Amino acid sequence: MRAKIQTRQQDSGDGLDVRVVQTNKVSKTHKGGKTMSWSVLVVVGDRKGRVGAAVGKALGIPDAIRKGEEGAKKSMIRVPMVAATVPHLVVGRQGSTRVMLRPATRGTGVVAGGAVRAILEAAGIHDILAKTFGSRNAVNCAWATLDALESIAHPKDRAVQRGVELKDTAPWFAKQKDEEEAPVEVES
Repeated sequence: MRAKIQTRQQDSGDGLDVRVVQTNKVSKTHKGGKTMSWSVLVVVGDRKGRVGAAVGKALGIPDAIRKGEEGAKKSMIRVPMVAATVPHLVVGRQGSTRVMLRPATRGTGVVAGGAVRAILEAAGIHDILAKTFGSRNAVNCAWATLDALESIAHPKDRAVQRGVELKDTAPWFAKQKDEEEAPVEVES
């Protein structure tokens, strides 16, 4: 049975963005017959750089969503961002799925689909280009996206690791930071 990717969004009581990315009816065969249950992929994020995903499985959809939400909250990661995008190109892998995340200029939006889009939006990334290679399975795409986000290094951290100035490792970062801090001129 193949389930379509469907995204439903809701706010939990603690200010987190909860998205149900996929629901899938699964069955297990026992000696006495088949037992039907639901598997649900849930993404949780605070839209400020923290995101997590998990799969919840139960006999009913509400219980599966609750389990997935709890698991996603436990597995949240911090995503280093520059402005509203990622600082550099990165590729995440899971099984035969590869997800490439590329920084984009302001105003581009989230160019991604399915589970990748849900994770990036829940993390608070507004401008990014994403491409999925290999399998398009929603669960593998979600894990590959989280793998990519985990392997991002912030330019400041890289500069400290290398023992050089920030302007030497990422000159664009210093320029962008100056542009953001510059006062906006309003014509009257």
